Amino acid sequence: MDNAGSKKRCCESVQEFFTSPKFLIYLGHGLSTWGDRMWNFAVAVFLVGLYGNSLLLTAVYGLVVAGSVLLLGAIIGDWVDKNPRLKVAQTSLVVQNFSVILCGILLMVVFQFKEQIAELYNGWVLTCCYILVISIANIANLASTAMSITIQRDWVVVVAGQDSSKLADMNATVRIIDQLTNILAPMLVGQIMAFGSNFIGCGFIAGWNLCSMCLEYGLLWKVYQKTPALALKAGKKEDDQELKQLNFPKELENGKGTVEGSQLMNEMAVVKADSPKKTSCCYQITEPLRTIRDGWVAYYNQSIFFAGMSLSFLYMTVLGFDCITTGYAYTQGLNGSVLSLLMGASAVSGICGTVAFTWVRKKCGLIRTGFISGVVQLSCLILCVASVFAPGSPFDLSVLPFQDIYSHLTGDSGNLPEADHPASMLNIDGLLVNGSTALPAEELPPLQSYLSVSLLFAGVIAARIGLWSFDLTVTQLIQENVIESERGVINGVQNSMNYLLDLLHFIMVILAPNPEAFGLLVILSVSFVAMGHIMYFRFAFKSLGRRLFLCCSPEQKAQALPDSPSSLPTTV
Repeated sequence: MDNAGSKKRCCESVQEFFTSPKFLIYLGHGLSTWGDRMWNFAVAVFLVGLYGNSLLLTAVYGLVVAGSVLLLGAIIGDWVDKNPRLKVAQTSLVVQNFSVILCGILLMVVFQFKEQIAELYNGWVLTCCYILVISIANIANLASTAMSITIQRDWVVVVAGQDSSKLADMNATVRIIDQLTNILAPMLVGQIMAFGSNFIGCGFIAGWNLCSMCLEYGLLWKVYQKTPALALKAGKKEDDQELKQLNFPKELENGKGTVEGSQLMNEMAVVKADSPKKTSCCYQITEPLRTIRDGWVAYYNQSIFFAGMSLSFLYMTVLGFDCITTGYAYTQGLNGSVLSLLMGASAVSGICGTVAFTWVRKKCGLIRTGFISGVVQLSCLILCVASVFAPGSPFDLSVLPFQDIYSHLTGDSGNLPEADHPASMLNIDGLLVNGSTALPAEELPPLQSYLSVSLLFAGVIAARIGLWSFDLTVTQLIQENVIESERGVINGVQNSMNYLLDLLHFIMVILAPNPEAFGLLVILSVSFVAMGHIMYFRFAFKSLGRRLFLCCSPEQKAQALPDSPSSLPTTV
């Protein structure tokens, strides 16, 4: 009887977990992220294939996507704040998936009838197809941004309730899903495109998004039904007056600490609510500009402003597994097989960082977790700086950073032979793109030493532990310390800041594309990461105070802070 009762309770608990809002959010996020990762990987390859193995369309697409989020991030967040949660989630989901489906169908037509389309109106029809593909893909990315803000920055907070530990666990699980899909989804679509064709790849992605959209739509509805709090959304200052200060000392609320910015923002919200709405044509035309201005002002006045800025500065780096670092690795003699193993190790390192975040947060608190993560990341990045001066490094300050650009503009390659001066910008199918010439990685000259590139990737992989832990820290700080009615616009501006620094890092690479200058990019990247963590250290010391910040054990913290922060009133 006892065994039967135990099995019954076990089955009930398993069933309860698989039907809980938390699991349904994980499942929906997994489906959404899988589709996003497949599309983001495939669209770059599609655009390169469309334009004769040139990087032009891919570069234009990246610039349009980054510029759109940079300019419209605050407007997207404001739209998320001012509309019901279910409407926002469903609209974003439908727009995102239909855009990908439409873009996939258009790409299939272009791949199938490219020669015929190119002959129409002297190629203008094909050019219009390129513009349509990039425009529709950009719309899909904007809808994906809105979906990310809605689910990861708002719904997760509501489902977690007032439990900070539950919120941390959910954030970590969502990030693990991101890490896994970031590796597995491109592998799947890459194999389909390799053994099939770009045409088949487009059809597969379009079909996946159609099926996934239906499942995600149902999952969103289930989560909404099972979480009544999602139907209640604060729109006024009275409904959202208390900040979610789960990690801040209670006495700071009455002083001139970091909550000053939030209090100022609340006062601005009152003025906004009391002011009469204007309906003139000029007022309506300029409303988007005012929304952008108000969003950036509100972001600046947040108590977590320096924490958010610190995260943005981490985007200004070449020390990641993107096309730039991958291209540089090919110039240093690493092949695709080795790079795939390194990417897998990077994913494992990132997962370790998310797991470490939940453990360290329980032991040391959220704010100190960010401090520890920053120290770990900077310590690992010292290896990257050392790689610049290690044997085998191509670092050479005598080669001007802009020499490649000047050579292409003037048509003069200078004294250096072209084969010795590759521009490490993209790796596709094991090829290096050097201007208009594609060189197989096997034709690169062998190196005398792999010490430099080994130190570089050792530092990059190890730093992922601190990076993802720090990212989760800042994410939860924003979730807990931004009032509910401002979550969307603040996270929208945060995304804009991230894209701004990401654009800066691409501009930096364009100005110094040759491998000899990559060491300079590494040093600049580590400098920006250091500046970002200095901003966070300033935020942490100002928030907790030096005495409390240096307390490491829970007992010391309890003595330094009699009133537990978890006892603060919160609103969801």
